Amino acid sequence: MGNPAFLNSSTPTLHFFCGKMAAGKSTLSKKLAGELGAVLICEDPWLSRLYPADIHSFEDYLQRAARLKETLAPHIVDLLRRGNSVVLDFPGNVPRQRQWFRSLFEAAGAHHVLHFVDLPDALCKNQLRQRNIEQPPGSKVMSEEEFDHITAYFVAPSDAEQFNIELHLPALAGLDAETPVA
Repeated sequence: MGNPAFLNSSTPTLHFFCGKMAAGKSTLSKKLAGELGAVLICEDPWLSRLYPADIHSFEDYLQRAARLKETLAPHIVDLLRRGNSVVLDFPGNVPRQRQWFRSLFEAAGAHHVLHFVDLPDALCKNQLRQRNIEQPPGSKVMSEEEFDHITAYFVAPSDAEQFNIELHLPALAGLDAETPVA
C-alpha cells in the first residue's frame, strides 16, 4: 500500500474504489476526476436511469450491475487506450469485483490505483443517515440493517491481490468515528 508515484502523471490510469457503503467513495471519485481531468463514470446514476423500477433487492442490484459492467467494459478499455484516465465509481468491495477492474486496466495496458476508503462502521452509518436525507442523484435510501447485510460481504484488499493501493483513512480527512457528519 502507499501513494503510487504515477498518480499525478499523464499516463492513462484507471482509478477505482473499495470501501463500505457510505464511506465516501462517490465524493472522493468526483474530487479525483476533477483534480486529474479524468473521465468519471458512476454506477448509481446509470443503474437508476436504466432500471428505474427494476431494483428491489440486493440480488436485483447484482444482476443489473453485472449487465452494466459487461456493457461498459469495452468503452472503458477504449478510453484508457486512447490516453484518458478514468475514475470508476463502482464498488470493488470483494476480490471478485476487483478482478473486473483488473481485466480493464490489463486489457488497456494502463496504470491503476485502487483507492481504499477505510472508515469504521459507525462513521459510515453516520454518513449513510446524512446521505438518506440528502438523496444524491442515483442513490437509494438504505437502512442500517441493509448496511449491515451488505457489509457482511466486505473484504478489504490484500497485498496478495497486487494492486497499487492508496489508503484513505478517517484521520486523513480530519474525521474519526465520533465525529458527527453534518
